[in-house]
Amino acid sequence: MFTGKTLLITGGTGTFGNAVLRRFLETNIRQIRIFSRDEKKQDDMRKHFTHDKLRFYIGDVRNESSLTDAMRGVDFVFHASALKQVPSCEFFPLEALRTNALGTENVLNAAIAAGVSRLIVLSTDKAVYPINAMGISKAMMEKLAIAKSRVAAPNTTICVTRYGNVMASRGSVIPLFLHQIQEGKSLTVTDPKMSRFMMTIEDAVDLVIYAFMHGTPGDIFVQKAPAATMGVLAEAIQQLFDSDRPVHIIGTRHGEKLYETLLTREEMAVSQDLGDYYRIPADNRDLNYKKYFTEGQAGLSDLKDFNSHQDPLLDLAGMSQLLLRLDCVQRALRGERVEV
Repeated sequence: MFTGKTLLITGGTGTFGNAVLRRFLETNIRQIRIFSRDEKKQDDMRKHFTHDKLRFYIGDVRNESSLTDAMRGVDFVFHASALKQVPSCEFFPLEALRTNALGTENVLNAAIAAGVSRLIVLSTDKAVYPINAMGISKAMMEKLAIAKSRVAAPNTTICVTRYGNVMASRGSVIPLFLHQIQEGKSLTVTDPKMSRFMMTIEDAVDLVIYAFMHGTPGDIFVQKAPAATMGVLAEAIQQLFDSDRPVHIIGTRHGEKLYETLLTREEMAVSQDLGDYYRIPADNRDLNYKKYFTEGQAGLSDLKDFNSHQDPLLDLAGMSQLLLRLDCVQRALRGERVEV
């Protein structure tokens, strides 16, 4: 479906944008446009890939006018631009709102005006039962995308993908652990019992591509990701690198949850099981939601949400196997330095 098409990635200099480029540049796609506000990262990416299908646009999703030229002639959009760090969003919640919610509104409006065919908005498990500013801004982003999908269809199809922690993404804990081991330091763990969903960046790209191929307006797609505790993650990394340094528990950071949720129980009531993924339709009035309120059927209170604290969690062997799929882990095992 991407043959001869033009793809725009907002926030494209990040982990997700780089993974998409590695996947797509050697295909029959016509052009990939990177939209972001960081000219240094764009220049680094330009020098690294040196590909004639690649184009760069400086701009900020907070400024709708800066999106106009970037959107012209675009067929598909990955909207990955966001403020993602929970503590920084807690200290500057209005900045999170401006980028994650209002910035998304600008992207949606610009895409619709340009006649974009399909747009996928990247969300997070923190948008479910949100307790922090990052999650609240992302929850509002989802609502904006779903509301806009109703008026944009059928010309522009807007969908949402919601996923858990992307392993080894920029600013995440795995590169920090690797760096601490290379420096001979103790691993700093907030809470060993804290659990998180674990996805590789390739899994995240697969989820977005699946949404592009199968999504209808307003759909939310969720991957059935595995989960593990931070204690098991730290122990697995220590075992892989034969480290005997003790783990230092530093306590939960501002705005952090003990565990994350990918689907609420209300969403589970209407979700469609697609094998590796769940699909939550935008409008559940005509779907199976009503079955939970008919006589003789289980009530909504009997349903469970889909969270990272549910069994089966990854054990030490399973976590180690997943870690070995990561490029940064393989490089660290070869003795190469890992940047945090």
